[in-house]
Amino acid sequence: MKLRTYLVLSSLTGIGVLLICLFISYSKMLLTIEQFYWLSGISAGVGLLSFVLQYVLTKPLEKSIARITERTMRVAEGDFHTEVPLVGPQEFKLLAQQFNEMSARLKESFDHLHHSESARRELIANVSHDLRTPLASIQAFVEALEDDVIKDEATFQRYLNTIRLETKRLGGLIQDLFDLSSLEAKGEQFDPQPSHVDELLLGTLESFSFHLAEKQLNVEIDLPDRMPAALMVPAQMKRVLSNLLQNAIQHSPVEGRIILSATEQGEDIRIAVIDEGEGIEAEETTRIFERFYRIDKSRSKNNGGAGLGLAIAQSIVERHGGEIGVQSTKGAGSCFWFTLPVYVSR
Repeated sequence: MKLRTYLVLSSLTGIGVLLICLFISYSKMLLTIEQFYWLSGISAGVGLLSFVLQYVLTKPLEKSIARITERTMRVAEGDFHTEVPLVGPQEFKLLAQQFNEMSARLKESFDHLHHSESARRELIANVSHDLRTPLASIQAFVEALEDDVIKDEATFQRYLNTIRLETKRLGGLIQDLFDLSSLEAKGEQFDPQPSHVDELLLGTLESFSFHLAEKQLNVEIDLPDRMPAALMVPAQMKRVLSNLLQNAIQHSPVEGRIILSATEQGEDIRIAVIDEGEGIEAEETTRIFERFYRIDKSRSKNNGGAGLGLAIAQSIVERHGGEIGVQSTKGAGSCFWFTLPVYVSR
């Protein structure tokens, strides 16, 4: 039953009760016939005026309800790009505002769900690709060895070495996936302690001494005379710096230069790794920290890993309360940087 029908019935009921009371008063000789006619006419006139007022006043209410109903049906059909205008009585304005807020939250939730589903499909495709490649290599070389077609000892050892490297690569990918999942679920123990940044830089640099010498790279360390301690988990931050340094070594030209710097900026310490590589396109820098995103579209095993290193680095840095980013110009090298909070003693 419509709202207007309810109002009409309530008015008719009130007028009917009034007329019955007038009739009873007349039958009991409490009213004269003239008074009865006058009062009945007044009651009928008031009733007619009530009908007119109800029609005029309920018209905007019906329009407001119709608008909300129409928008609700559109939301039910999956169209969240809709808003109810804030018109009508205060109560309907409040109702329209709450409806618009609900529609916006639903749109945000469905957009997030759609993005998550797309990311899940992309993740499965990328994982399948990066797992399939080393597995196919291992299978091919193992089958060749099983068929006893390799008679040369040097070739035999080269096949075994390839199997070992592909197995190591496969294990590294699985470990990266596990680490990234553990970081996002916050399952890894996190107990940051005050540590010196210079020890982090020198310790990480020492681990790459062989690779630096192999490409004859010149490393410069830019540190101020005094540097406050940073709040961090050294093992995790060493992994972040190792990922950035490994990328810098990989993309630097032979006999190139890499700069490691650390500067104090307010309540943070900014650590940067600068190389003289080929640089990154501007549109690539916005996605480079995504899982499995790689600038090298060929996905060759000689041109990088699985695309998880920077995603893991970002998760670790953000867990420390810092930020990570990149500044790069195509053909002019790259500067990867991250921040750590300065340790404040209490």
